Amino acid sequence: MFTRTESFRDFIRFYPVISFIIVIHILLYLLTALPIFPNQYLLERLAGVNLYIVNGEYWRLVTPIFMHAGFAHMLFNSFSLVLFGPALEQLLGRTKFILVYLGTGIAANVATLLLEPLTYTHVGSSGAIFGLFGFYISIILFRKAMLSRENSQTILTIAIIAVLMTFFQSNINVSAHLFGMLSGFLIGAAVYRR
Repeated sequence: MFTRTESFRDFIRFYPVISFIIVIHILLYLLTALPIFPNQYLLERLAGVNLYIVNGEYWRLVTPIFMHAGFAHMLFNSFSLVLFGPALEQLLGRTKFILVYLGTGIAANVATLLLEPLTYTHVGSSGAIFGLFGFYISIILFRKAMLSRENSQTILTIAIIAVLMTFFQSNINVSAHLFGMLSGFLIGAAVYRR
């Protein structure tokens, strides 16, 4: 389930939403990293800045989901999406997967707005990725038969490690991680408790 054996072409064909999100990650990273573009301007316009959000720049609740602070940040989040996103894209279908991904990412950014100071600035898709973990946890609790025991244990182990690492690494948006996961769990619970 979490082992990728597809060719590059098959991955794009089977998981078009994830492929598109990763293309956006890479494109935005290149636009902010290469000196031929007005990279600081783009980062300043798309990063989540709480002060600007409360002053009406509401797109900043969405755009940080696709922006990253450096190559390693972009690579790690994209790699996490490649590992853990495909099973959900297949399970939910394209539209519902987009709604879960964006919904949890936005919820993470709203939590950041409410819990962090007005001067707080943030980028990264980890809130949405933690949302996917939360959604998986709801499946494990409410629809055990949908995942094998091995896959359930893998998800729970990685989710626990990810939450623990949230508190031990510097420059981590703790609010986004925790509330991304919580929102993913709540969305999944709303879907699967019935």
